[in-house]
Amino acid sequence: MTRKQKRLTGIGVIGVVVTLALGLAAIALNDEIVFFYDPTDIVEGKKVTAGQKFRIGGLVEDGSVNKNNTLVSFVVTDGDHSVPVKYDGILPDLFREGQGIIAEGALTADGEFIAQNVLAKHDENYVPKELEDVLKEKNVWKGEAKDQ
Repeated sequence: MTRKQKRLTGIGVIGVVVTLALGLAAIALNDEIVFFYDPTDIVEGKKVTAGQKFRIGGLVEDGSVNKNNTLVSFVVTDGDHSVPVKYDGILPDLFREGQGIIAEGALTADGEFIAQNVLAKHDENYVPKELEDVLKEKNVWKGEAKDQ
């Protein structure tokens, strides 16, 4: 083998190893990707299937919170559509009706969202950008405009 052939073979082997490593990393991270959807996306069934892990965001509908020890059920709304949510655990201190929340979990076949984690905004000025954009589109946004 000439020197040029050895160099090209070495570059080819390195290229295959890098491609293989990137492919394995993409496969491993695919299970960790969690998408964000609002209740309208879920009700209209455009982007979500039963059992798929994702995040739902919206406002806790007034009068919808039912607590039984650590089992809590409530409804998340974006002003147009609503999705029932069940959560078994301790809710954040700031969780209340009318509050913006994000819940992470999966949808059941009957359209109920089973949450594994519930996050409430940490003060009166914070709402995740995705949720703020959705609420502004629906003309439900009650907060102040953020300076960008």
